[in-house]
Amino acid sequence: MCFEFQSDADEFLVHLGERMEKFGLELAEEKTQQLEFGRYARVKANRRGVKPQEFDFLGMTFYSGKTRNGVFKVKRRTSRKKLRQSLERFTDWIRRYRGLLPTGELLRRAKARVAGHMNYYAITDNSDSCHLYRHLTTRALFKWLNRRSQRSRIPGRDSTKPCGILAGPPHVFAST
Repeated sequence: MCFEFQSDADEFLVHLGERMEKFGLELAEEKTQQLEFGRYARVKANRRGVKPQEFDFLGMTFYSGKTRNGVFKVKRRTSRKKLRQSLERFTDWIRRYRGLLPTGELLRRAKARVAGHMNYYAITDNSDSCHLYRHLTTRALFKWLNRRSQRSRIPGRDSTKPCGILAGPPHVFAST
């Protein structure tokens, strides 16, 4: 929930706890926190000499930002933890299946995996993380395809041809 005043947030937290007790539930204290977030959070944090607060939710990091016109906006980017996990899963998969699948089928499945990631994470303000994910998966694909024998299957200059199916700018699927 978002509140303009700290007193409103404190009051809401007390009432929420009371309401949940009526149903035999309780708030997890380690997961419940109040963050300074909003239009003036960045200015206040800079005055104190600290970074503005951010939070992770559903694989995204939410942070205070500005539009091109200088108006406050809640921005989102891929959580570092989720990006790292996704890259590890992709690398493990390519390492496991590089010798089991023909190259064409391997590339089709790699493209589907990257497309699935982009379908969730390719949103407004997250293009940097999407470009990074696409670059690192292309690099991993090139690396593990070249390790199938002693000779280089994909010369360095032509490395973008077979892996090019993963290249290109990510398409933004959701805009808010």
